[in-house]
Amino acid sequence: MPRRVGRRIARILGRRGAFLASFGGLWALYGYGQLVEPLPDTRGIQLLLQRGIPLDAWALGWIICGLTAMVCAMLPEGRDWLGFPALLLIVVPWMLAYFVSWWPLGDNARGWVTALIWAVAAVPVIVVAGWREPPRPKKLE
Repeated sequence: MPRRVGRRIARILGRRGAFLASFGGLWALYGYGQLVEPLPDTRGIQLLLQRGIPLDAWALGWIICGLTAMVCAMLPEGRDWLGFPALLLIVVPWMLAYFVSWWPLGDNARGWVTALIWAVAAVPVIVVAGWREPPRPKKLE
């Protein structure tokens, strides 16, 4: 029975959907984490916070972008497209803020590390967005 359920979910989501669901869940959980226990060191994102958008709003942005990707995960290829820019919409400014906090501002000596981590997280989003979904079997085994 559990194997059948797993196959059915895999068939519904497909590879793109599974990616959107997992990264969307990760983004939503990261945002939730920012709401319940905000970053203790905000030097890396000061550029974002100084623009008048508080950390709570950024946390809600992470959650909304993640949930958008999760909803899009259930849509067929071609209609799921919105999930991919939703994932990038929040991670790119976060990544850039960390990079700028390292160079040219020099406020955060390790900003490049965090920027690189977020950049590496963004690369699969771009790659998977260009994938074609393989044909799905007609019959569920």
